[in-house]
Amino acid sequence: MTGRTRTPRSTYRCADCGHQAAQWVGRCPSCQAWGTLEAAAAPAAASRTRVAAGAPSAPARRIGDVGLDIARARPTGVSELDRVLGGGMIPGAVMLLAGEPGVGKSTLLLEVAAKATGRVLYVTGEESAGQVRLRAERTGAVRDELYLAAESDLGAIVSHLDELRPDLLVVDSVQTMSTSDVDGSPGGVTQTRAVTVALTGLAKDRGLPVVLVGHVTKDGNIAGPRVLEHLVDVVLSFEGDRHSTLRMVRGVKNRFGPADEVGCFELRDSGIVGMPDPSGLFLARFGGPPVPGTAVTVVMDGRRPLPAELQALVTGKDVPSPRRAVSGLDNARVAMLLAVLEKRAGVRLHDAEVYAATVGGMRVVEPAADLAMALAITSARTDVALPSDVVVLGEIGLAGEVRRVTGLDRRLAEAARLGFTHALVPPDPGPTPPGMKITQVHDVATVVRTLTPR
Repeated sequence: MTGRTRTPRSTYRCADCGHQAAQWVGRCPSCQAWGTLEAAAAPAAASRTRVAAGAPSAPARRIGDVGLDIARARPTGVSELDRVLGGGMIPGAVMLLAGEPGVGKSTLLLEVAAKATGRVLYVTGEESAGQVRLRAERTGAVRDELYLAAESDLGAIVSHLDELRPDLLVVDSVQTMSTSDVDGSPGGVTQTRAVTVALTGLAKDRGLPVVLVGHVTKDGNIAGPRVLEHLVDVVLSFEGDRHSTLRMVRGVKNRFGPADEVGCFELRDSGIVGMPDPSGLFLARFGGPPVPGTAVTVVMDGRRPLPAELQALVTGKDVPSPRRAVSGLDNARVAMLLAVLEKRAGVRLHDAEVYAATVGGMRVVEPAADLAMALAITSARTDVALPSDVVVLGEIGLAGEVRRVTGLDRRLAEAARLGFTHALVPPDPGPTPPGMKITQVHDVATVVRTLTPR
């Protein structure tokens, strides 16, 4: 009996998470994204033959005999980026920098290309070479060892690499590149994966550090299949608000260093500038006269302590439908604090409009800022200002108790460095900076009484 040869069926792959489905559906069963399934080539039939032995590229060596000189980090010239990378870029490492359109990814990489040591090849698939040159003129990133190439074909990039032999390759962006070896449109799952695999192989073979620019979805996630994040060595997220000059590079994955570091930058007309001490952006009135409705805390962004000024405005009385507006804070967290203040501390807020915000476009979501936000709201309600040299730290529970927070020693050390001399902290704070007055707060009702006029 002659067996009938079965033709492999075509499959569909999600562009966001890489999930494969036998037929097209409107919503991905894995990540629940709409309209992301794309047709992919049918998988080849599995072979039952054994893999033949091949010649190794190099003999195996004892781990102690492997040299470290070729694997040491080389500074990029941008100190805040080196901070996130753990000292610089490793030869042969592949870095993926993702961020929203217009946040400043190309500006940052031009700064890196201008300050990097050696020859740099900047490949742009979204702009012409003339457009990149105009940006470089504006930011002062023009130098003789920086080469531009407006290409979108992987083969052309390889030809440029063979001719120039650069010390750093920047590809802006990986979703615009394509290769003729596989089917699919540029930006699709198949093409993006193939280009990333090829560039990763080139980086490892030549010891060439490669920086890839990646797009993000409307949800803020890195666009393309999730496998891209596993292929590369470093994944960085470039974040920032369009209405603020503050930009942050956050480490998401790093095989050669810490994955929880944050670098701060300020986007200016003349380019992007690293900010080793960004406290001036987050503290609006530090050193000035105290103002009711403000409180200063220190939040931990990764391993980096950052000062944050929280502001509140409470206005009106007997308002039928009072408004609650929050900017830079968690809405649910602020609503909980309002309920705790009213129930546990006797602060009347149910009939007043409450506005809460952060300074400098900073996003504060960790519970360690609860006590500072509660005191800012109470200060605005009672019109009694906190002293300008006080920093407030602590998490508030539903019973009104003040709980300990992580990294309290680093938070207090940063506050002492900025000139704060008095701190309101949870019980048992542990080691504290010398010369700083420490007041332990057990519950929010106790500290609220000090702000209530008698």
